[in-house]
Amino acid sequence: MSEAFVIGIAGGTGSGKTTLARRLKEDFDDDVILLCQDYYYKSNNDLPFEERVKLNYDHPNSFDTALMIEQIKKLKAFKEIERPVYSFVEHRRLEETVKEQPKKVIIIEGILLFENQELVDLMDIKIFVDTDADIRFIRRLERDTKERGRSIDSVINQYLNTVRPMHEAFIEPSKKRADIIVPEGGMNHAAFSMIQDKINSIINGSAKK
Repeated sequence: MSEAFVIGIAGGTGSGKTTLARRLKEDFDDDVILLCQDYYYKSNNDLPFEERVKLNYDHPNSFDTALMIEQIKKLKAFKEIERPVYSFVEHRRLEETVKEQPKKVIIIEGILLFENQELVDLMDIKIFVDTDADIRFIRRLERDTKERGRSIDSVINQYLNTVRPMHEAFIEPSKKRADIIVPEGGMNHAAFSMIQDKINSIINGSAKK
């Protein structure tokens, strides 16, 4: 292979895209690399915590997309990277980084992967995980209260003020760029099996770009 194969998995918050991506990573273990768009949130260290909390984290400008593109290009060329680490508790990028070694298959996942054309152009397969809004909201509420220490009121206010409007403005329209639309994400066993087969063919050298 002259370049690594890139699979992009996008979808709204709570859609199940992360579950799908992590299941694939667990299934193939050391044969694939998983990059999350969440790693590439801008740090905003110049702002106090009280101001960082108020930022719109569902807008394309909240991500350091240029860095993500640069690092995916390196991985495609089979070069290692030092990817950033982001803290959702502190709402900032940490000083530490994680070294990622190149693999034949790169899986990237995130809410706004298909919004940026240069990012889309790096992907060989584009998968959009499509899940009803009420299910997505419930999943986000559970995640943010249990895993990120958020209050119920703050999650609801953020959803109404930024998450839902940004989904309608950027994420839902980006669905038209997908090659495959998967209902319900990681629990869609038929779709998961088909993606497994594709990755197996790439790793074993029988797939064509």
